[in-house]
Amino acid sequence: MLFERDKWLQYGILRDEPSLAERLPETQLLEKDTLPKMLLQYSSVVLKPRNGSYGRGILFIKRSGANAYRIQNENNTVTMRDNEQLLEWFEQTIKSDEYIIQKRLQLAQIKHRPFDIRIMVQRKKGFSSTWNVTGSYAKVAAQGYQVTNVNNRPIPVLKALRLARIGDRRLLVKAEQVARLAAIRLGEHYPMLRQVGFDIAIDKKRRIWIIEGNYQPAIRPFRLLKDSSMHRRILWYKEH
Repeated sequence: MLFERDKWLQYGILRDEPSLAERLPETQLLEKDTLPKMLLQYSSVVLKPRNGSYGRGILFIKRSGANAYRIQNENNTVTMRDNEQLLEWFEQTIKSDEYIIQKRLQLAQIKHRPFDIRIMVQRKKGFSSTWNVTGSYAKVAAQGYQVTNVNNRPIPVLKALRLARIGDRRLLVKAEQVARLAAIRLGEHYPMLRQVGFDIAIDKKRRIWIIEGNYQPAIRPFRLLKDSSMHRRILWYKEH
């Protein structure tokens, strides 16, 4: 069963649930006027393809000085000297209706590299099944990159929280609760949905954010963890 992988559509579904709305970074559909408006409001924004995956095509735009901007894609950076040059670049480079623009989160870091958390939430077959968290790991960005999907080996979440000096098990439990609530909301919209791999961010102020939910999350990273129980549990849920 395929579910539409559209970040804008998913944002709308989650935002309609009041307890989740505050967990979502401000997001707009990318249009010619939303880019300068968001850059006025925030010093840094993220442009994401609506149906992108694995972190491909993500652009970070940061205001540097009064009107200059720095654009980073993977480990490549270009500078725009003013608004006019930025808008010209935008019109030549971006198919706007295929992107969303988001306030950029200041992610917690491990050795100056941002990380986020993948939380797997699943339910058994049958409409009345309850959603359960079946696994989690932390993804750390590679040196010089901003996107955590540039594959480094996954590490246990508690280890990541300890290395980042940002929290302990209580913070993980809280993040799991947020992911489970988001899965319940998406499950109401898609009754046949049985698994979501959520990318959950923790910012430098220990605030928990939902980056997005993936309907066909990769299972392989769970196999790379020393603790194999999560991988077994995820496979069990897939079968049942």
